[in-house]
Amino acid sequence: MRALPDLPERVTPEPDVTYSTPTRRLERRLGDWMRARLPHALAAFVMFVLKQGWACLFGGLLLAAIIGTRLIWQDDWPLHRYDALFLFAIATQIVFLRFRLETWEEARVILLFHLTGTAMEWFKVHAGSWGYPEPAIFMVMGVPLFSGFMYAAVGSYIARAIRVFGMRFAPYPPFWITMVLAIAIYLNFFAHHFLPDIRLALFAATLILFARTRVWFLIDGSPYWMPMPISALLAAFALWVAENVGTATGTWIYSGQLPGQMVSLGKLGSWYLLLWVAFVTVTVVIRGALSRRALTRDDLAEPAGWPTAEPRGI
Repeated sequence: MRALPDLPERVTPEPDVTYSTPTRRLERRLGDWMRARLPHALAAFVMFVLKQGWACLFGGLLLAAIIGTRLIWQDDWPLHRYDALFLFAIATQIVFLRFRLETWEEARVILLFHLTGTAMEWFKVHAGSWGYPEPAIFMVMGVPLFSGFMYAAVGSYIARAIRVFGMRFAPYPPFWITMVLAIAIYLNFFAHHFLPDIRLALFAATLILFARTRVWFLIDGSPYWMPMPISALLAAFALWVAENVGTATGTWIYSGQLPGQMVSLGKLGSWYLLLWVAFVTVTVVIRGALSRRALTRDDLAEPAGWPTAEPRGI
C-alpha cells in the first residue's frame, strides 16, 4: 500500500478553477460599492454572508427544492416527490460540472462522501433512527436515493468554501491522524448501537487535535481567521437548522419526534462530528490548503495568494 504523502511545510496555492475571473470581478465591484456606503465591519459581514451563500449553492438549491416540492406536490401526480428531488439533484450536479462550479476531481471525492452517507442512511433507517414516509421508485432498502445528495451537498459546500474564501488551515495536524479520527467517527455512528458510545471522546479528540488550527479566509481582499473547532460548530448549527426544515416538511422523520417538534440538540453534536468526516474526505483531494506549521505574515503575502493587510481574528 502506498503511504499518503505528508502535509507541506508551506502553503501551496492551487489553480482556481471554480472561482472564475468574472466572479472575482463581481466580488470586487460589490466590495467597492459596499465600502462606499457601509461601515467597514458591516461591509465585510455582508460580503461574508454573500460568499457563504455562493459556497453553499448546491445545498441551498436542494433545500429550496425540498420546501418547494412540499408546498406544491400532489399525491396523484405521476412522479413521486422523492423521485423529483432525486432527478433535480442529478440535474444540479450536471450543471455544476458543466459550468465548472466543481471540478471532476472534487466531484469524485464528493461522490465518495455521498456513498458513505447513503450507507449510513441504510443502516440508520433499518435501526429505526429515522425514516422516509413517502413512496419512491428510486429507493433502495427503504432509503430514497436523493438522500445521498444531502451528504454530497455538505462535501460540495466544504470544497467550494475553500475555493471561494481562499481558505488555509494552519497549523494542521498530521494528515494520517485526521484520517484515523474521521474513520473512528464514522464507525461510531454504526457501533454505538451495539457498543458503548464514544462520541464524548471523539468530541475531545477534535478539540485536542485542532485546538491550535486556524481557518484563514479572505473577505474583500483582507485576511481573517477563526478557530477551526468554532468554524465546525457554526457549520454544524447551519446543518441542524436545515435538518429542522427537512423534518418540518415531512421529508424525513426521526423516531419519537412529534409533529411540529424541533430536532433535538443532540443531532447538532452528530452533525459536528460528521462535518469532520466530510472535511477530511474533501482534503484527500484539496491538500494545498493545509499547512503543518502556523502561518506567518510572510505566508499571508504574495506569492501565496494573500494580501499583505494585517490579519484580523474572529
